[in-house]
Amino acid sequence: MSAKTKRITNKLCELAGVSRQAYYKWLNRTESARDRMNKLIEDKVKFYFKEHNGCLGTRQLALYLNHDIEVSEIIGRKRMTRVMRDLNLTCRIRQKKQDRITRKEQEIRANILNQQFDVTAPNQAWLTDFTELRYGVHGENKIRLGAVLDLYGRQVLSYVLSPTETTEAAIQCFQRAFQAEGTVTPLIHTDRGSAYTAKNFNFYLENHHIKHSMSRPGTPYDNAPIERWWNDFKLNWVDGHEMPTTLSGLQELVESGIKYFNEKVRSEKRNGQTPVEYRNQAIS
Repeated sequence: MSAKTKRITNKLCELAGVSRQAYYKWLNRTESARDRMNKLIEDKVKFYFKEHNGCLGTRQLALYLNHDIEVSEIIGRKRMTRVMRDLNLTCRIRQKKQDRITRKEQEIRANILNQQFDVTAPNQAWLTDFTELRYGVHGENKIRLGAVLDLYGRQVLSYVLSPTETTEAAIQCFQRAFQAEGTVTPLIHTDRGSAYTAKNFNFYLENHHIKHSMSRPGTPYDNAPIERWWNDFKLNWVDGHEMPTTLSGLQELVESGIKYFNEKVRSEKRNGQTPVEYRNQAIS
C-alpha cells in the first residue's frame, strides 16, 4: 500500500470515528454463517415483496419466509420489522373508502327479492352491479363495468363502462336495457352501493313504475347470481386474454365476452341451451 493510500485511509478512519485496526479487521473478515443467513433473508424479503406488488406486511412476509425451504431459521415479526426498515420497504395498505353521500341522501329499500332466484319467465327480475376491470401496459388504468342481468336464463341485457361507479352510469345501463326489452316492469335488485341508494336513481325507477329491492348490509349472497357471473366472466374470459393496453381494446374485450356468455355458453340448468336460446324459447 502506498503512502498516499495510507494517508487517505487514516483520514477516512478518523472522519468515521473508527480505528485503523478495526477497519482492517473488517476489511479482511471472513463472511460467517450468520452473515450469509442475514443476506439470504434480505434477498428473500425483497423477492417476495416484489412478487406480491408491495402488498405484504411483516406478518405475511414472515409467513412466506417460514415456509421457504432455503430459510433455516424461524422468522418473527419483530425481526421482519427490522429487516423491512433496513431495506426501506413499506407495505401498501387499503385506504378506507369515504362515504360519498350522506345518510340523509340515501334511499334504502327492503330486500323484496329475498334470494328467490328461480323465476319462471323473462323480465320478472333483473339484477345489477358494478365490477372493476384494468387495462394499460401494466394494468395501471382502472374502469368500472356495470351490467343488467335477467334472472331468467342469466342473460346480460345491457352494460356500461364508466371511470367510476356513478348514479348516471347506473341509469344509463338501465336505459339501454329498456331500449332492448321494451315496456317491461321487472323487479330490480341491487346492493347498497352509493349509485343505487342515490335519490336520482330511485326517482328514475319510480318514473318507470318499477320496484327496487336491495341486498341486506354485508350480505353479498343476496345478489349472488350476478356476483357469480362476474366471477365466471373474469376467470373464463378476461383472464384468458391478454390485458388490453387501451380503453378501446378493453371495450372490444368486454363486448365480445358478453356476447360469448350470452350466445355460446350452455348450461344443464337451461336444458343445454344458451341464455339467448333459453329466453327466446320462453318469449316465443
